[in-house]
Amino acid sequence: MVYRYESAEDAFEENPRPGADLPLVQPGPTAPAGPSPSRFPAPSLPRTTRPAPPEADPVPIRSAVQVPAPTSAPQRSRSRRSGDARGGRLWQIAVGGAAVLMLLGLCGIGGALLLIDRTATDDPAQNGAAPTATVSTAPTDQAATGPLDSRDVDRQPLTVKEVFPDKTLVVGVDRHEYQVLKTQAGANCAVAATGEIADLLVTLGCSQVVRATLRSPDGDHLLTAGLLNLTDLATAQRVRERIRPLLDDRRGRFRGMPAGDDTESVATAAARVAWQVRGHYVAYCLVTRDDAGAVPAGDRDVREIIYDLIELHLDKGVLDRRAAGVSVDQPTARASGASATPSAGTRRTPTASPPGDDPDTDELPGD
Repeated sequence: MVYRYESAEDAFEENPRPGADLPLVQPGPTAPAGPSPSRFPAPSLPRTTRPAPPEADPVPIRSAVQVPAPTSAPQRSRSRRSGDARGGRLWQIAVGGAAVLMLLGLCGIGGALLLIDRTATDDPAQNGAAPTATVSTAPTDQAATGPLDSRDVDRQPLTVKEVFPDKTLVVGVDRHEYQVLKTQAGANCAVAATGEIADLLVTLGCSQVVRATLRSPDGDHLLTAGLLNLTDLATAQRVRERIRPLLDDRRGRFRGMPAGDDTESVATAAARVAWQVRGHYVAYCLVTRDDAGAVPAGDRDVREIIYDLIELHLDKGVLDRRAAGVSVDQPTARASGASATPSAGTRRTPTASPPGDDPDTDELPGD
C-alpha cells in the first residue's frame, strides 16, 4: 500500500495559465542548489570537506625575445674549463714526447750493441781464431756463395798447365782439334787489352791472366782465349757490364797475342770477341781470320769456335774442375783422351757453383 501525502503546496504552479483559479503566490527565496530536502526528517550527518586538488604548474610562456642570462659566472667557468683542457693537452704532449725520446734512445743503444757484437765476431784475430777456420768450419756459407765467387775462397792461382795443358786442345763430341801456338800466364792483366779496358782491369784488381793463341781446326781462323782473375763475383760482373760500352765507343779492345810471323793478324785484324763471367773469373775469346779479312757477324764457324773455347773448354772444363776441387797438381788428361774436356752431350752443372751466363759478343775493328 502506498501512502501519499498531499498538500496544497504540491499544486503550486509558478506560472499558472490564464483563467486559472489558483491563487497568486509570490515566489519565495530561491532554493539552494542540490537535492531537494526530504519530506521526512533525517539525522544530520557531519559535513566532510573534500581536499582541494593540487594546483598544476603554470605553463611557461615562450617569448619571442630571449633574455640573455648573466654571463659573468658561466664565462668564468668556461675559461676555467678551457684552461684545464689546455693544461691536460700540454701534459699529454710532454708525456708522449718523453716516451718517444726514451724509445729512440733504447733503439740507438740496441743498434750500437749489435754493431759492437758483429765487429767482435767478424774479426778472427780478436776472437783468437785463424781466418781460414771460418771457411773450413762453415761449408754451408761456402755452398751458398759458391767456391768460385771470391778469391778469398778460391786462393790457388791459375796455371798454364791447368788451362792449356797440351799442344793440342780437343773439344766436344765432334772432337774439334785446336792447335795451341803460344801460352802465357802473368800478373799484368793490361797485356790482354788496350785503352780504357786495360785501365778498367787494373783499377778493379785483376791479379792474373792466363791466355793462349790457337789455330782453328779448319786453319782459317786465329784466336786468343783466356781467363782473367778478378777479386770476386761482383767485380767480375762489373767488368762485364763496362766492356761493351767501351768497345762501342772505341775506347779500348781485347788484344790478341801473336805467336809468330804468320799470326800477326790476331793482334791487328778485325775480330769477333766474346766474354763471360763465372765466379770471380772473366773468360774471353777473340777470333780473327787468318788472312786478316773481315769477320761476318753471323759466321757460323766463328760462333762454333767461341762456343768451343768459352762454353765447353774454359767454363765446363777448366772452371768445373776447379769448382769440384780437383787439384792442379794431378796429372792432366791428354788432349787425345776422351776426357780432355767434357762433351756437349755430357755437360754437367756443379751444384756449388752455377755455370756462367751466355757469353757476350761484339765486333772489333782492325788496327
